Amino acid sequence: MLGDGKMELAVIDIGGTTIKFARWDGQALQDRTAAPTPKTLAQFYGLLANTVTKMKADHPLVGVAISSPGAVNQETGVIEGMSALPYIHNFPIKPELEKRFGLPLAFENDANCAALAEVKSGAAKGKQRVAMLVLGTGVGGALIANGHVEHGAHLLGGEFGFMLQNGKGVSAQATVVERVKNYEKRTGKQITGEALFTAATAGDRVAHEEVEGFFEALAEVIFNLQYSYDPEMFLLGGGVSRNPALIPGIERHMDGVFKKIEIATQRPVIKICQYTDAANLIGAVVNYEQHAE
Repeated sequence: MLGDGKMELAVIDIGGTTIKFARWDGQALQDRTAAPTPKTLAQFYGLLANTVTKMKADHPLVGVAISSPGAVNQETGVIEGMSALPYIHNFPIKPELEKRFGLPLAFENDANCAALAEVKSGAAKGKQRVAMLVLGTGVGGALIANGHVEHGAHLLGGEFGFMLQNGKGVSAQATVVERVKNYEKRTGKQITGEALFTAATAGDRVAHEEVEGFFEALAEVIFNLQYSYDPEMFLLGGGVSRNPALIPGIERHMDGVFKKIEIATQRPVIKICQYTDAANLIGAVVNYEQHAE
């Protein structure tokens, strides 16, 4: 289990622009470094293999834990789907990496890793059933059941952005990115996400409508998930999760949802993710340990 001191791991968080490395010493992350993400598969293999080889020379590593973009198929060792790194997808990459590392490997999707970190030792510590929404350019996330990732039959667990809401995808309504685009189309003015919230507070009618629409869309999505997946807790991640107006705004519109559905009594518990840049690394360790059990 996390922090029992039994295994040392090389830990890797693969991102579209940066790859983060660390060593798990059985208690905490050590020796954290980062490097620009390579442009080719050959360079990618070289960077990861060289970094792990150097760690192995100095420490008794027993395996490698990886957080990756894409739909990670645990059974086939293939990273399905698409991401900013097309060269890692749709072939058995796991055995190729294990061959180069000379160590067993466990890998998982990055959002799923972040959720595992929160459930193990973060904002949802001790919870068994959790839904995490990551609010970025789209709405992604993860589902946790019995402390483990719920992948779904087709690796679609947590793909909340594909849900429909008022005839549109959730990602088109419940992200600040899309609300900024709406504002710019409606006003002809350019604005940042942060400035959109400031303008809404200052009395800009269009900004206010877009921000309130964002809160309302999230409230409805969370309500629907409460009454379908029924988690103990919702976690919100992504850059906008650091905005102190986020949860109060959602809760305000949640009041309206409950007025519409008067028979509903279970109000969602909503919290902000505790971990930020280390979430994927920590979650990769949790995933490795779960597979080693």
